Amino acid sequence: MAKQSLFKEFWGFIVQEKKYWMIPLVAVLLIVGGLLIFAGSSPLGPFIYSLF
Repeated sequence: MAKQSLFKEFWGFIVQEKKYWMIPLVAVLLIVGGLLIFAGSSPLGPFIYSLF
């Protein structure tokens, strides 16, 4: 069995099941996650952690 990447497998699921509404949802989650990682290592880190 050939190993597929996570992205290819997820994309195949979206196309096969016609769940195109998941694309913007995943994109927003990746952007917010990236921003939280970036803000956590910047001087804004202590202010971000106090929100949670």
